Amino acid sequence: MSSATDSSATKAGTKVPPKDAPASDVPIAADNLGPEVTAEDARALAEASRETGWDRPSFAKGLYLGNFDLGLVHPWPKAKADDVERGEAFMERLTAYARTMSGRVIERDAKIPDEYLRGLAELGAFGMKIPQEYGGLGLSLVYYGRALALLGSVHPSIGALLSAHQSIGVPEPVKVFGTEDQKREYLPRCAAGAITAYLLTEPDVGSDPARMGSTAVPTDDGEAYILDGVKLWTTNGVIAELVVVMAVVPAHTDADGTAHKGGISAFVVEMDSPGITVENRNAFMGLRGIENGVTRFHQVRVPAANRLGREGQGLKIALSTLNTGRLSIPALCVASGRWSLKIAREWSGARVQWGQPVGMHEAVSKKIAFIAATAFALDAVFELCAEMADAGQKDVRIEAALAKLWSTEISYRIADELVQIRGGRGFETADSLEARGERAVPAEQQLRDLRINRIFEGSSEIMKLLIAREAVDAHLAAAGDLASVTASLQDKAKAAVGASGFYAKWLPKLVAGAGMDPRSYGEFGRLAKQLRFVERSSRRLARQTFYGMGRWQANLAYKQAFLGRVVDIGAELFAMAACCSRAEMILRTAPEHAASAYELAEAFCEQARVRVDEYFDQLWRNTDDGDQELSRKVLAGDYTWLEAGVLDQSEGTGPWIADATPGASTKQNLHRDYR
Repeated sequence: MSSATDSSATKAGTKVPPKDAPASDVPIAADNLGPEVTAEDARALAEASRETGWDRPSFAKGLYLGNFDLGLVHPWPKAKADDVERGEAFMERLTAYARTMSGRVIERDAKIPDEYLRGLAELGAFGMKIPQEYGGLGLSLVYYGRALALLGSVHPSIGALLSAHQSIGVPEPVKVFGTEDQKREYLPRCAAGAITAYLLTEPDVGSDPARMGSTAVPTDDGEAYILDGVKLWTTNGVIAELVVVMAVVPAHTDADGTAHKGGISAFVVEMDSPGITVENRNAFMGLRGIENGVTRFHQVRVPAANRLGREGQGLKIALSTLNTGRLSIPALCVASGRWSLKIAREWSGARVQWGQPVGMHEAVSKKIAFIAATAFALDAVFELCAEMADAGQKDVRIEAALAKLWSTEISYRIADELVQIRGGRGFETADSLEARGERAVPAEQQLRDLRINRIFEGSSEIMKLLIAREAVDAHLAAAGDLASVTASLQDKAKAAVGASGFYAKWLPKLVAGAGMDPRSYGEFGRLAKQLRFVERSSRRLARQTFYGMGRWQANLAYKQAFLGRVVDIGAELFAMAACCSRAEMILRTAPEHAASAYELAEAFCEQARVRVDEYFDQLWRNTDDGDQELSRKVLAGDYTWLEAGVLDQSEGTGPWIADATPGASTKQNLHRDYR
């Protein structure tokens, strides 16, 4: 049993299965499987939960429509003076404390020590995003992200714990959607150190909430809900005091005869409530200090006053929470980029091969240049998104999603290149290096820790679909029934007339723009040509999306590889614009670093242009159709002969989903008290 589980179980007086318990010891209930739904049902729920209004301008949305409005990201947003003063003071205190913590201890023990969490609670780190009137620090998103980056450089598990607690756990949805009574009840507790979690995923339900199996049935008197279900991958759930749970409220009629549709709803649940069992602390390839588990709810009584928002509003709450909550992950990616640059520079300058430092050889120097330029871009993308979110004048839905998608993919590539630069020492663990007298550089650990970011809070594949849906929204609205697979030919004919009017006005705007004028963006000096490329590419991207719409119409939504490349192009263009704006800001605010900032921004833009050109080429020159056909045959078992000659050690270790009957109600209270 892991030490983390030992301390929690002893404190609560209850037994929790060991971290390495076999799957058969902690079965997942088959009765938690969600209802069977059609693809149309799932899409309808997703559409109903989308935030469809655009009351504020969006720079990234414009990029996909061929409208490169630089004024939305330049000049660089300016933070409020009191936010900066309060943030800098906290960062000074936090930095001093972070120097007393050891990531090696967390990695070795697979647990964040209790004393670390007590120290962070005393500093107010559990309430960084909570308003001061409710006992929090009220930091801006910029300084919240900087704090996560700093703590993530000690060990990413610390960043994951605080992010899961504040970005998607109880504080954020209560702050945004809670009543005043709920805010005064929960936010001070959260700020003081009551760890929280967010429970959405289920054993059979990941990114398809229409199949959710957890239920919250209203009691006859309407005073409470009875919660049943199983939640999987509950980050912080093993030690949480409070959690936000998503569950389906069935359609019902209350005592006065009023009918309610029900639907997925959000509830704040006390983890010491009778009927809650934490059945496993999961183990992963990275983030060894993360407290993530399987949580079962059996006939758990939740007061009606604990429901957030209305019945059926749960998915909207979840998606809205994630809009800016996702920015915590790009912040952690910034930390990995900076650390990788430091290690790459020090190692490549000191390690000599064939008569000169390895960093002088072109094969390695290209990797160093990529790491340096991309580390600058990671910083620019996060800071720009956070500053815009703090200012509150722009809609940053797409920007935050792009930042999460792009940062997680590119930072993992940085980590991989660092391992390659260090060679065998990159593959060797820090403990092993230290044991034989070398510097304990945990390069391989970083690769393991970063991998989950491409899955956390929306996998890269789901993020691309989410962003693509927003990117083609104008086309779908203009196309109307042309984009419907169920519309009649007559309806499609009528829709075609309306769509032709939209495109007749829109398409001519994509022919020419500022990117064709060599004098455009002159205030950016040597970076002006990069912005002209972004402007031209934005119009080109809009044209290509239109061609895709014309070719596939209603089937465009199913061309996920095509849409993924469209999204990737926009992500690179957004990062280029962020770099140029940040370099110009540095010129004004820190002129001593201006020359190097312009060099880094230019290097990144040149590297990004190569990737953009490749994505454009792959829009129409690819193997998508053949790959899909091959995949179908693999799933049909046509190539099982190719699998011969190996052993599958997972066979015979137990069913993937086991029948399980909830036992007697067990009272669990597994949180640690750090206050």
